[in-house]
Amino acid sequence: MSTSNAQKYRKLGPYEVLGLGLGCMPLSIEGRPSREDAISVIHRALDLGVNHLDTAFAYYEAGGTSENGEEQHNEKLIAQALRTYTGDKSNVVVASKVGHYRYIDKNGQPQWGQQADANYILETAKKSRDCLEVDSIDLYYHHRPDPNPEVTYSEGLEALAKLAEDGVVKYVGISNASIEQIDLALSILGDKLIAVQNQYSPAHQETLDTLEYTKKKNLAFLPWSPLGGFRNPELLTKDQPFEEVGKNHDVSKQQVILAWELAQSEHVIPIPGFRRIQTLEDSLKALALELTSTELETLNA
Repeated sequence: MSTSNAQKYRKLGPYEVLGLGLGCMPLSIEGRPSREDAISVIHRALDLGVNHLDTAFAYYEAGGTSENGEEQHNEKLIAQALRTYTGDKSNVVVASKVGHYRYIDKNGQPQWGQQADANYILETAKKSRDCLEVDSIDLYYHHRPDPNPEVTYSEGLEALAKLAEDGVVKYVGISNASIEQIDLALSILGDKLIAVQNQYSPAHQETLDTLEYTKKKNLAFLPWSPLGGFRNPELLTKDQPFEEVGKNHDVSKQQVILAWELAQSEHVIPIPGFRRIQTLEDSLKALALELTSTELETLNA
């Protein structure tokens, strides 16, 4: 299958969103741009038709001061960006997540901690709702399972079901999930579960089974770090075929990667993240990039 303008918009549960969302994490973690520049990136994305913003409670600098590393930095940033945006924002979908927090390890390195017990999820969701300045969060993800063996995965899912029942969130997603966890989530959440967000890119195709399974279950599949994220140098060789196709079309490798992911299935909605308007604008051109069946065969090999 090839990409086409007819596939520009896709279904995210009851929502219709542009085929590419905006992963907002790079605008708030280490190496982030200034607040003014970050808001400019979000505003430019909205100007270009992006109507799906992906955030999380844990998108902030680890170990920062209260001024530049406060919790929920990204959620606050999105709230400010939407508050100050003068264009139409009536169809913008904001998704957030619970299950991670940031800390500095004993070697002084920023890390991602994990917590997803029921009480933590219930309390954090209300903080996210209030921070985002909404009555109910459009889509709320279980970010990652709690490593504590005493905290079951079903406990977190039941907390999410209660949040949906109470109207704190409208719909639910799960992230970094296996097929077994998808089935468990469906059994607990039913039609409130609309999305699965797993890592997927040329260098990370081990989640292809969940991409295919979500299609069968009528769930949206959202690749995080669809362009590869932070990778070891040896993984860059996975991008070589995409570079060659890009040269043939006179477009960037990033455009080809996103067009390839879009071509996997109509239920796939990549959420690339950007720190600069230029890379945002370039990557969104992937929505109009048509790959031939021969090119797709080569890239799928």
